[in-house]
Amino acid sequence: MKNRVIFKGLWFPLLLVAPQLIISLVFFFYPSGQAIWNSLFLPDPFGLKTEFVGIDNFTFLLGDSYYRSSFFTTAIFSISVSVFSMGLGLYLAVLADRLIKGAGAYQTLLIWPYAVAPAVAGILWMFMFNGRIGLVSWYLGLLGYDWNHALNSGEAMSLVVVASTWGRVSYNFLFFLAGLQSIPKSIIEAAAIDGASFWKRFRTIVFPLLSPISFFLLVVNIVYAFFETFGVIDTITRGGPEQSTTTLVYKVYADGFVGQDLGSSAAQSVILLVLVGLLTIIQFKYIEKKVHY
Repeated sequence: MKNRVIFKGLWFPLLLVAPQLIISLVFFFYPSGQAIWNSLFLPDPFGLKTEFVGIDNFTFLLGDSYYRSSFFTTAIFSISVSVFSMGLGLYLAVLADRLIKGAGAYQTLLIWPYAVAPAVAGILWMFMFNGRIGLVSWYLGLLGYDWNHALNSGEAMSLVVVASTWGRVSYNFLFFLAGLQSIPKSIIEAAAIDGASFWKRFRTIVFPLLSPISFFLLVVNIVYAFFETFGVIDTITRGGPEQSTTTLVYKVYADGFVGQDLGSSAAQSVILLVLVGLLTIIQFKYIEKKVHY
């Protein structure tokens, strides 16, 4: 029988959770409240005066074609990064789990890209695909393909997706590998004795047992694609060409810090906060029902 810990007073439990509460108030609730408040005003670029405009900032954004197109850009970008990074992470985890000799060395090499900051990763990929000095673009030129992501929107989107995926594969690889190694080998061996092929074992046994990890990684990767890829986009394309790689989070930065439209930028951050919250709720409400714990 387990002994439950019962606190006689209220102050000691509050003291235990106080550090986390303070961090949440300072770094989440206070900035969120400030964003909501600022979204109702239209300040001048110098911050000397503000004018209350109510929901006019939101109305203007929803009528702006460039802002509406950023929703589509964000959807394409986030889905591509999540699918490719999770798929490659799972594939590499399966290979590393089946590897016997040198498994530790391979696992260490596959983890390294996660240590690279997004901005640094963006610079590395930008140099490799640079039209004048890039090694990859030079080889593509030998094959007769003129790569120029500064002018071609499709190439620009492909490059930021590849750079963002490269930095995220290691994170997914770690979780998938841990999940594969936690599956009892007796279950796999019993299916193999019954004559099930590798792909049938993976489809009917391994992948369903990985569903909790897959669901967790799906939520985390979508949040990553929405927020943490800012450094990659800023260093490679700066949202161009013609805003073809301008995601929602990058448009918040471009309008607020570059364009000095602080009211619109605050309204965009509120919309982004609500959108990510809704996506998370939908994932937990519908997708989690297919998860087998």
